[in-house]
Amino acid sequence: MQTASPQRIAPGGAPEGAPGPAEVMARAGGENFPVASRLLGRAERAHLLAIYGFARLVDQLGDESSGDRLAALDWLQGELERAFEGRARHPLLVRLQGTIVACALQRGPFERLIEANRLDQRVHEYDSYEQLLAYCALSANPVGELVLAVLAQATPARVALSDSICTALQLTEHWQDVGEDRRNGRVYIPAEDLERFGCAPAELDRPHAGEPLRSVLAFELARTRALFDRGAPLIGELRGRARIAVAAFVGGGRAALAAIERARFDVLAGPPRASSPRRMIAALEALLARGAR
Repeated sequence: MQTASPQRIAPGGAPEGAPGPAEVMARAGGENFPVASRLLGRAERAHLLAIYGFARLVDQLGDESSGDRLAALDWLQGELERAFEGRARHPLLVRLQGTIVACALQRGPFERLIEANRLDQRVHEYDSYEQLLAYCALSANPVGELVLAVLAQATPARVALSDSICTALQLTEHWQDVGEDRRNGRVYIPAEDLERFGCAPAELDRPHAGEPLRSVLAFELARTRALFDRGAPLIGELRGRARIAVAAFVGGGRAALAAIERARFDVLAGPPRASSPRRMIAALEALLARGAR
């Protein structure tokens, strides 16, 4: 758990060391899926980038802040409230204000993203898969809800399908980053699954994955692929550019799973990543299938 330390405040009210907009947005190109597909309209892309900026800012404050991370997240909670009142100060929240108004976004999804990072300060491993899914409901699913709202496609049924896709995307990132997470004191593979396959926690400290860890990951990837399949019918529910964008999300996630498999589940040597052509092919396959199963 991040120990508390005096939190200095930079000009504009941001915690000392809070990342600026350029630092946050520089990470967009490294995601498993296109943050804002160029096939979307300019306004939609701008709104999605504004949401991404907020989500990445939350993560960077919760994962990398050198000061009191809970205090930094409290500051962001206040800044979010100011954004909904039209008086935010941090450039990324100022940018988000226009998206909130234009797309009639609700506060709840943003607050759940902050709460997920508060949870990260207290919980560093998960006993069960159900506990991990509950975490994803805070850390990932709100993003899909916001994307559907930006695309003017949100209905309860579509949000439920989106939840499966977003949880699958979050889990995929966890499986890619097992080694990095372990070095940061976090283990997202459920303890019950490690025990099931005889994978001791010390296996996560090796330079390369041993057979027990590879077996665990093969099991987790199968469950994650099933989540993508469960949510993929959302593609067929949508029309036009929105359909293409969601197909890109699904394809990017599936391509990342395939990259882990090509690496023979050795995620300790470095996070396996899919190339842009492989992501594009997977997105096209998802689009042509229209999510049908």
